[in-house]
Amino acid sequence: MTEANDSGRANFGFREVDERDKAGLVGEVFHSVASRYDVMNDLMSFGIHRVWKDYTLGISGVRAGHRILDVAGGSGDMAIRFAQRVGPTGHVVLSDINSSMLAEGRRRLVDAGIVDNVSFLLTDAENLSVAEDSFDRVCIAFGLRNVTRIDTALASMYRALKPGGKLLVLEFSKPVSPAMNRIYDAYSFNVLPRLGQAVTGDAKSYQYLVESIRKHPDQEELKQRMLDAGFDKVDYHNLTGGVVALHVGVKF
Repeated sequence: MTEANDSGRANFGFREVDERDKAGLVGEVFHSVASRYDVMNDLMSFGIHRVWKDYTLGISGVRAGHRILDVAGGSGDMAIRFAQRVGPTGHVVLSDINSSMLAEGRRRLVDAGIVDNVSFLLTDAENLSVAEDSFDRVCIAFGLRNVTRIDTALASMYRALKPGGKLLVLEFSKPVSPAMNRIYDAYSFNVLPRLGQAVTGDAKSYQYLVESIRKHPDQEELKQRMLDAGFDKVDYHNLTGGVVALHVGVKF
């Protein structure tokens, strides 16, 4: 299961496209849904995405004074949590490749009164424009499946971490129960695109999001790819029966 292959092709949902075109196609999806992204997250997950993100914060070990890089940080859900935890002596960089999503994240942090210990960076997860060995934690929440080359992005995030720092990857994964998997498939393919059409006027973007989840590496494959990228002590935590998994790896 690969997102880009040796022939220069990449998965865009269930379609194969030229890997040079994938970033632009994904960009169109998120430009389209940015303003309603948070509303859709609540509706699609029945609000459970907040529990997943709170769990990630709890596992992260983030403390006052830490420097955090939130990659593909979208509308700022994790950045808000991290900024509150690191306090005035720490700093959070909210990064995204998509200008519409980054603008939405900036708006949300400003609305939350979080302005002094955050900054915003338009950058590609595969080639992060940050200094090497500069962050205590790097987090990517529901963004890794959208990159063209997962291994390149993992290597880029590895470089950004300080030795001893942790990478947290929160992403949709594979339900551990066959019964749960059948229910999840039925809900995802039959309900989510229709919900996307009703709320955002864009069923196609949510069809892509559903398909991109199915093409993403499962728990064990992603663990191995993190190990191959140089991370140590890689482990994962299945959430909601494996619908979502939190992978954690340490840079040594």
